[in-house]
Amino acid sequence: MISRRLLTGRGSFRTVQALALSLFTMPGVPLPGQAQRPTAGTVLAIGAHAGDMEVAAGALLATQSKAGARVVFLHLTLGEGGNPSLSTEQYGKQKRQEAEAAAKAIRAEVMFGPYKDGELPDDQASRQYVASIIRKVKPAYVITHWKAGIHRDHVAAHAIATDAVLLASLPGAVGDEPPHRGVRMVLFTENWEDKERFSPYVYVDVSGALDDWEKCVTQYEFIRGGISKFPYHEYYKALLRVRGAEGGVGFAECFDIDSWGKKQVYRTLP
Repeated sequence: MISRRLLTGRGSFRTVQALALSLFTMPGVPLPGQAQRPTAGTVLAIGAHAGDMEVAAGALLATQSKAGARVVFLHLTLGEGGNPSLSTEQYGKQKRQEAEAAAKAIRAEVMFGPYKDGELPDDQASRQYVASIIRKVKPAYVITHWKAGIHRDHVAAHAIATDAVLLASLPGAVGDEPPHRGVRMVLFTENWEDKERFSPYVYVDVSGALDDWEKCVTQYEFIRGGISKFPYHEYYKALLRVRGAEGGVGFAECFDIDSWGKKQVYRTLP
Protein backbone atom coordinates (compact mmCIF):
# COMPACT_ATOMS: atom_id res chain seq x y z
CA MET A 1 0.00 0.00 0.00
CA ILE A 2 0.95 3.64 -0.11
CA SER A 3 1.58 5.86 2.88
CA ARG A 4 0.59 9.49 3.09
CA ARG A 5 4.16 10.38 4.00
CA LEU A 6 5.49 8.82 0.81
CA LEU A 7 2.84 10.49 -1.29
CA THR A 8 3.75 13.93 -0.08
CA GLY A 9 7.49 13.40 0.32
CA ARG A 10 9.85 15.41 -1.89
CA GLY A 11 10.67 13.69 -5.16
CA SER A 12 8.70 10.60 -4.29
CA PHE A 13 5.39 11.10 -6.07
CA ARG A 14 6.33 9.88 -9.55
CA THR A 15 7.13 6.44 -8.19
CA VAL A 16 4.18 6.47 -5.83
CA GLN A 17 1.80 7.72 -8.53
CA ALA A 18 2.64 4.69 -10.60
CA LEU A 19 2.03 2.47 -7.58
CA ALA A 20 -1.32 4.14 -6.99
CA LEU A 21 -2.38 3.41 -10.55
CA SER A 22 -1.19 -0.17 -10.12
CA LEU A 23 -3.72 -0.63 -7.33
CA PHE A 24 -6.30 -0.84 -10.11
CA THR A 25 -4.45 -3.40 -12.18
CA MET A 26 -2.99 -5.95 -9.79
CA PRO A 27 -4.27 -8.18 -7.00
CA GLY A 28 -2.50 -7.99 -3.66
CA VAL A 29 0.07 -5.45 -2.49
CA PRO A 30 1.94 -3.48 -5.18
CA LEU A 31 5.70 -3.70 -5.11
CA PRO A 32 8.28 -1.27 -6.50
CA GLY A 33 9.03 -1.81 -10.17
CA GLN A 34 5.59 -3.26 -10.91
CA ALA A 35 3.84 -0.08 -12.04
CA GLN A 36 1.35 -0.56 -14.87
CA ARG A 37 -1.12 1.50 -16.83
CA PRO A 38 -4.69 1.23 -15.52
CA THR A 39 -6.44 -1.66 -17.28
CA ALA A 40 -9.83 -3.32 -17.24
CA GLY A 41 -11.22 -4.31 -13.86
CA THR A 42 -14.82 -3.66 -12.88
CA VAL A 43 -15.35 -0.78 -10.45
CA LEU A 44 -18.58 -0.55 -8.43
CA ALA A 45 -19.27 2.87 -6.89
CA ILE A 46 -21.91 2.69 -4.16
CA GLY A 47 -23.38 6.05 -3.17
CA ALA A 48 -26.06 7.09 -0.72
CA HIS A 49 -27.55 9.52 -3.25
CA ALA A 50 -27.37 10.04 -6.99
CA GLY A 51 -24.50 12.47 -7.52
CA ASP A 52 -22.42 11.48 -4.49
CA MET A 53 -20.03 9.14 -6.26
CA GLU A 54 -19.88 11.21 -9.44
CA VAL A 55 -18.66 14.32 -7.64
CA ALA A 56 -16.26 12.60 -5.21
CA ALA A 57 -14.98 9.67 -7.27
CA GLY A 58 -16.05 10.50 -10.81
CA ALA A 59 -12.62 11.61 -12.00
CA LEU A 60 -11.15 8.22 -11.05
CA LEU A 61 -14.14 6.42 -12.56
CA ALA A 62 -13.73 8.37 -15.79
CA THR A 63 -10.02 7.50 -15.82
CA GLN A 64 -10.76 3.80 -15.39
CA SER A 65 -13.50 3.88 -18.01
CA LYS A 66 -11.13 5.46 -20.54
CA ALA A 67 -8.68 2.63 -19.82
CA GLY A 68 -11.32 0.03 -20.70
CA ALA A 69 -12.71 -0.84 -17.28
CA ARG A 70 -16.37 -1.51 -16.64
CA VAL A 71 -17.75 1.14 -14.28
CA VAL A 72 -21.06 0.71 -12.45
CA PHE A 73 -22.86 3.22 -10.22
CA LEU A 74 -25.23 1.98 -7.53
CA HIS A 75 -27.29 4.85 -6.11
CA LEU A 76 -29.00 3.57 -2.97
CA THR A 77 -31.39 6.54 -3.00
CA LEU A 78 -32.03 9.21 -5.58
CA GLY A 79 -31.49 12.05 -3.13
CA GLU A 80 -34.99 13.13 -4.05
CA GLY A 81 -35.43 15.32 -1.00
CA GLY A 82 -32.73 17.77 -1.97
CA ASN A 83 -34.74 20.38 -3.87
CA PRO A 84 -37.11 22.51 -1.75
CA SER A 85 -38.77 23.85 -4.89
CA LEU A 86 -39.96 20.45 -6.11
CA SER A 87 -41.86 17.52 -4.64
CA THR A 88 -39.87 14.38 -3.89
CA GLU A 89 -41.61 12.69 -6.82
CA GLN A 90 -40.68 15.47 -9.23
CA TYR A 91 -37.10 15.80 -8.08
CA GLY A 92 -36.66 12.04 -7.91
CA LYS A 93 -37.63 11.79 -11.58
CA GLN A 94 -35.18 14.58 -12.40
CA LYS A 95 -32.36 12.97 -10.41
CA ARG A 96 -32.87 9.61 -12.13
CA GLN A 97 -32.59 11.28 -15.55
CA GLU A 98 -29.51 13.21 -14.45
CA ALA A 99 -27.89 10.03 -13.07
CA GLU A 100 -28.46 8.20 -16.35
CA ALA A 101 -26.96 11.09 -18.32
CA ALA A 102 -23.98 11.34 -15.94
CA ALA A 103 -23.23 7.64 -16.29
CA LYS A 104 -23.49 7.87 -20.08
CA ALA A 105 -20.99 10.75 -20.08
CA ILE A 106 -18.24 8.44 -18.81
CA ARG A 107 -19.47 5.26 -20.53
CA ALA A 108 -20.67 3.76 -17.24
CA GLU A 109 -23.70 1.76 -16.14
CA VAL A 110 -26.12 2.87 -13.45
CA MET A 111 -28.34 1.01 -10.98
CA PHE A 112 -30.86 2.41 -8.49
CA GLY A 113 -31.62 1.13 -5.02
CA PRO A 114 -35.12 1.00 -3.52
CA TYR A 115 -34.53 3.34 -0.59
CA LYS A 116 -35.77 6.83 0.32
CA ASP A 117 -33.59 9.90 0.76
CA GLY A 118 -32.81 10.48 4.44
CA GLU A 119 -34.16 7.06 5.39
CA LEU A 120 -31.43 4.67 4.22
CA PRO A 121 -31.81 1.72 6.61
CA ASP A 122 -28.63 0.50 8.27
CA ASP A 123 -29.85 -3.06 8.64
CA GLN A 124 -29.30 -6.62 7.49
CA ALA A 125 -31.79 -6.39 4.64
CA SER A 126 -29.93 -3.47 3.04
CA ARG A 127 -26.65 -5.35 3.40
CA GLN A 128 -28.13 -8.39 1.70
CA TYR A 129 -29.48 -6.21 -1.10
CA VAL A 130 -26.06 -4.65 -1.78
CA ALA A 131 -24.34 -8.03 -1.43
CA SER A 132 -26.65 -9.39 -4.14
CA ILE A 133 -25.63 -6.50 -6.41
CA ILE A 134 -21.95 -7.20 -5.72
CA ARG A 135 -22.47 -10.84 -6.70
CA LYS A 136 -24.14 -9.79 -9.96
CA VAL A 137 -21.66 -7.04 -10.90
CA LYS A 138 -18.56 -8.94 -9.69
CA PRO A 139 -16.38 -5.87 -9.06
CA ALA A 140 -12.65 -5.91 -8.54
CA TYR A 141 -12.91 -2.55 -6.72
CA VAL A 142 -15.62 -1.03 -4.58
CA ILE A 143 -15.80 2.70 -3.87
CA THR A 144 -18.12 4.15 -1.27
CA HIS A 145 -18.44 6.81 1.43
CA TRP A 146 -16.08 7.39 4.35
CA LYS A 147 -17.30 6.13 7.74
CA ALA A 148 -17.76 9.43 9.59
CA GLY A 149 -19.69 12.50 8.58
CA ILE A 150 -22.66 14.77 9.10
CA HIS A 151 -25.08 12.96 6.78
CA ARG A 152 -26.66 9.84 8.22
CA ASP A 153 -27.20 8.31 4.75
CA HIS A 154 -23.48 8.57 3.99
CA VAL A 155 -22.55 6.87 7.26
CA ALA A 156 -25.13 4.15 6.65
CA ALA A 157 -23.93 3.61 3.07
CA HIS A 158 -20.38 3.07 4.34
CA ALA A 159 -21.48 0.44 6.85
CA ILE A 160 -23.80 -1.28 4.39
CA ALA A 161 -21.27 -1.41 1.54
CA THR A 162 -18.31 -2.61 3.60
CA ASP A 163 -20.33 -5.35 5.28
CA ALA A 164 -21.88 -6.33 1.95
CA VAL A 165 -18.45 -7.01 0.47
CA LEU A 166 -17.97 -9.69 3.12
CA LEU A 167 -21.50 -11.06 2.81
CA ALA A 168 -21.11 -11.37 -0.95
CA SER A 169 -18.09 -13.62 -0.44
CA LEU A 170 -19.79 -16.09 1.92
CA PRO A 171 -21.54 -19.19 0.56
CA GLY A 172 -25.23 -19.22 1.39
CA ALA A 173 -25.21 -15.75 2.91
CA VAL A 174 -27.52 -14.17 0.37
CA GLY A 175 -29.55 -15.17 -2.69
CA ASP A 176 -28.78 -17.77 -5.31
CA GLU A 177 -25.86 -16.06 -7.05
CA PRO A 178 -22.49 -17.73 -6.45
CA PRO A 179 -20.21 -16.01 -3.92
CA HIS A 180 -17.93 -13.28 -5.22
CA ARG A 181 -14.51 -13.12 -3.59
CA GLY A 182 -12.83 -10.96 -6.21
CA VAL A 183 -12.92 -7.55 -4.50
CA ARG A 184 -9.29 -6.45 -4.33
CA MET A 185 -9.79 -3.12 -2.62
CA VAL A 186 -12.41 -0.90 -1.02
CA LEU A 187 -11.81 2.86 -1.31
CA PHE A 188 -13.54 5.67 0.58
CA THR A 189 -14.25 9.04 -1.00
CA GLU A 190 -13.26 12.52 0.11
CA ASN A 191 -16.50 14.44 0.63
CA TRP A 192 -17.01 17.83 2.29
CA GLU A 193 -19.74 16.28 4.45
CA ASP A 194 -17.54 13.38 5.57
CA LYS A 195 -14.33 15.08 6.73
CA GLU A 196 -14.15 13.73 10.28
CA ARG A 197 -10.97 11.61 10.64
CA PHE A 198 -10.64 11.30 6.83
CA SER A 199 -6.97 11.14 5.84
CA PRO A 200 -5.98 11.22 2.13
CA TYR A 201 -4.04 8.01 1.52
CA VAL A 202 -4.37 6.91 -2.11
CA TYR A 203 -3.71 9.68 -4.65
CA VAL A 204 -4.53 8.95 -8.30
CA ASP A 205 -3.56 11.21 -11.20
CA VAL A 206 -6.81 11.99 -13.02
CA SER A 207 -5.52 14.81 -15.22
CA GLY A 208 -6.34 12.92 -18.39
CA ALA A 209 -10.02 12.54 -17.55
CA LEU A 210 -10.89 15.97 -16.17
CA ASP A 211 -13.06 16.94 -19.16
CA ASP A 212 -15.01 13.70 -18.90
CA TRP A 213 -15.49 14.25 -15.16
CA GLU A 214 -16.85 17.75 -15.74
CA LYS A 215 -19.22 16.51 -18.42
CA CYS A 216 -20.40 13.84 -15.99
CA VAL A 217 -21.00 15.93 -12.89
CA THR A 218 -22.56 18.90 -14.65
CA GLN A 219 -25.48 16.72 -15.70
CA TYR A 220 -26.73 17.39 -12.17
CA GLU A 221 -28.48 20.70 -11.50
CA PHE A 222 -27.37 20.71 -7.86
CA ILE A 223 -23.73 20.52 -8.97
CA ARG A 224 -24.10 23.20 -11.64
CA GLY A 225 -25.67 25.52 -9.04
CA GLY A 226 -29.13 26.87 -8.52
CA ILE A 227 -30.45 24.53 -5.83
CA SER A 228 -27.91 24.68 -3.02
CA LYS A 229 -25.72 27.60 -2.02
CA PHE A 230 -22.79 25.22 -1.68
CA PRO A 231 -20.53 25.55 -4.77
CA TYR A 232 -20.19 21.83 -5.53
CA HIS A 233 -18.55 22.12 -8.94
CA GLU A 234 -16.03 24.75 -7.89
CA TYR A 235 -15.23 23.02 -4.60
CA TYR A 236 -14.53 19.58 -6.05
CA LYS A 237 -12.60 20.87 -9.04
CA ALA A 238 -10.45 22.97 -6.70
CA LEU A 239 -9.98 19.92 -4.48
CA LEU A 240 -8.72 17.91 -7.46
CA ARG A 241 -6.22 20.67 -8.17
CA VAL A 242 -5.08 20.92 -4.54
CA ARG A 243 -4.53 17.17 -4.32
CA GLY A 244 -2.73 17.30 -7.65
CA ALA A 245 -0.45 20.05 -6.35
CA GLU A 246 0.35 17.94 -3.29
CA GLY A 247 1.26 15.08 -5.60
CA GLY A 248 3.13 16.97 -8.30
CA VAL A 249 0.57 16.37 -11.06
CA GLY A 250 -2.15 18.47 -12.64
CA PHE A 251 -5.18 16.97 -10.90
CA ALA A 252 -5.49 14.08 -8.43
CA GLU A 253 -8.37 12.39 -6.65
CA CYS A 254 -7.82 11.08 -3.13
CA PHE A 255 -9.26 8.22 -1.13
CA ASP A 256 -8.82 6.67 2.28
CA ILE A 257 -8.84 2.98 3.19
CA ASP A 258 -9.37 1.00 6.39
CA SER A 259 -6.56 1.51 8.89
CA TRP A 260 -5.63 -2.17 8.95
CA GLY A 261 -4.71 -1.93 5.27
CA LYS A 262 -2.23 0.90 5.74
CA LYS A 263 1.01 -0.94 5.39
CA GLN A 264 3.88 -1.09 2.94
CA VAL A 265 5.53 -4.29 1.77
CA TYR A 266 8.88 -4.19 -0.03
CA ARG A 267 11.44 -6.78 -1.06
CA THR A 268 14.15 -4.22 -0.38
CA LEU A 269 14.18 -0.61 0.75
CA PRO A 270 12.87 1.63 -2.05
